[in-house]
Amino acid sequence: MKNISIKKVAIVLGIMLILIQLYHPTPNDGNALGGNDITNTLPISDDVMMILKTSCFDCHSNHTDYPWYSKIQPIGIWLANHIDEGKRELNFSEFNSYKNKRKKHKFEEIAKEIKEHEMPLNSYTFIHKNALLSNEQTLLLMSWADNAFLSIHLDSITHH
Repeated sequence: MKNISIKKVAIVLGIMLILIQLYHPTPNDGNALGGNDITNTLPISDDVMMILKTSCFDCHSNHTDYPWYSKIQPIGIWLANHIDEGKRELNFSEFNSYKNKRKKHKFEEIAKEIKEHEMPLNSYTFIHKNALLSNEQTLLLMSWADNAFLSIHLDSITHH
């Protein structure tokens, strides 16, 4: 009796795994750069832009370069949810649409997350080794975020 129950559960799980392959989340395949992207907020050096594209844009822009395994469910569903959450938190493609107060806060968060090695996520860099930040890249991003914060802060003071 016990073997039959385990067999039935295995069959049901197998069927569910097959059926879930029919579902594909909407891909994040828009343009990373456009009218509202972060480059319209302030100038960004080529070095910083390369780091952002390599280590941040897949989860924090309107365009993701998907790995092959994203087509396998439930992994694809998990990735889609992760990307949606990342974009809600910070979207470099829509950054210029943020109010200055939010922009300043985001730059503070960027510097903090980078300094504390919270970003990029370990679950991302485990597969995407090129997204790992060197000490030099970490310092460069922190400096960039700090300077961007100051630039927006000073701009908001002089325009009031």
